[in-house]
Amino acid sequence: MQKPITFICAAPEARHVSLIGDFNDWHPNAHPMKRQPDGNWMLQMPLCHGHHHYLFYIDGHAKLDPRTQGIARNEKHEKVSMIAVS
Repeated sequence: MQKPITFICAAPEARHVSLIGDFNDWHPNAHPMKRQPDGNWMLQMPLCHGHHHYLFYIDGHAKLDPRTQGIARNEKHEKVSMIAVS
């Protein structure tokens, strides 16, 4: 079962923001986020139960989510944001 999860990225100066993670093989073009009138970027995405690793991809650079539920390490031992879906 999937649950809709809303991701919000505060990057008012950015030209392009997308959501990358284990759910899309870290592909930078798979889930572009939409700029909101307040300058934040938003994407609602259905995710399955479990823990998911992700990053915001802002103008070609991967960034941690400062509001993440947790921090984990990927297979390269780099820090990634983590969200638990139940």
